[in-house]
Amino acid sequence: DHHVHQEEMVGLFTAQLFILLLQQCSANVVDLTHDNFDQFVNGDRHALVEFFAPWCGHCKRLAPEYEQVGSAFANDENVLIAKVDADGDKELGSRFGIRGYPTLKFFPKGSTEPEDYQGGRTASDIIKFIQEKSGAQPKKERSDVVDLNSNNFDKIVLDTSKDVLVEFYAPWCGHCKALAPTYEKLGTAFRNEKDCVIARIDADGHKDVGTKYGVTGFPTIKFFPKGNKEGEDYNAGRDLSHFITFLNERCGTDRTEDGALGPNAGTDEKFNDLARKFLEEEEERENILNDAQQALEEHPSPRTASTYVKIMRMIKEKGAEFVSNELARLERLINGGAMSDEKIDEVQKRRNVLKKFEL
Repeated sequence: DHHVHQEEMVGLFTAQLFILLLQQCSANVVDLTHDNFDQFVNGDRHALVEFFAPWCGHCKRLAPEYEQVGSAFANDENVLIAKVDADGDKELGSRFGIRGYPTLKFFPKGSTEPEDYQGGRTASDIIKFIQEKSGAQPKKERSDVVDLNSNNFDKIVLDTSKDVLVEFYAPWCGHCKALAPTYEKLGTAFRNEKDCVIARIDADGHKDVGTKYGVTGFPTIKFFPKGNKEGEDYNAGRDLSHFITFLNERCGTDRTEDGALGPNAGTDEKFNDLARKFLEEEEERENILNDAQQALEEHPSPRTASTYVKIMRMIKEKGAEFVSNELARLERLINGGAMSDEKIDEVQKRRNVLKKFEL
């Protein structure tokens, strides 16, 4: 009986240990102690270990950055990102000669002898170091915001066929972190607008670019329209609706906060007038169609204008019910799902133009 009880206790202990190990493995940054250190850092993979103290200010500042490093390599079995409370675990601290906090040590694959990490303390610095040492590629969070650097800035921002909004940020800046989720949503709302680009640059890491554009605080937001690549300060509100209103006005777009198209997307003022006349003056339709055809040939964006001309032809051929039938068909398409974003935009624009022909 005593034997059974002992077995139960061992079983329970093993289960608890397993859960503990599982918790340590499931975190992106693994917590190590003198009990499990050699089991994790054993030369099987590259390991970066932070030796920290809970009371240390520099360690607290590093924590969110280090967490990002953990996330970036979470799915890579060749890279371990770990940390040791070396103030609480004096044994490990003295074994690796830790004298100050935080100390970062890198253990290359195939070795249990560490080398000191002497690089910068931002997530991107540390990720770059690990990439160079291990060849591992960090996991990229999918983003619709274009990441700029000193090499690609001019190519993207100074492209005169595009309007570009740029956030100049610093990884350590609190206001930048607060703005990040809104800026991501803005990128998503405009991801189908190929000529209206939402971008950002770490201007602390790429000081040359920040200096060139007179950036003295973070975040600084500048708009580089097609016609002025000097850049102009964005001074409107920093919530999503202000950004959307500003870009719709300046880029000539019509996006809503969720990225759908508004009722004016794909329409044209001059052709809206022709559509109205076409409906009201039935006996003049042939002449109005000729006027529209003429205007189409001189129009800067013929694709928009040609939709009006095609609809006029179809109404002449099939009668006024063509509009209501076609609108119903497009409605079914939109609600049917399984269309790409680009296709949905196309259908939405056609629907907006058709609505200008409703009596």
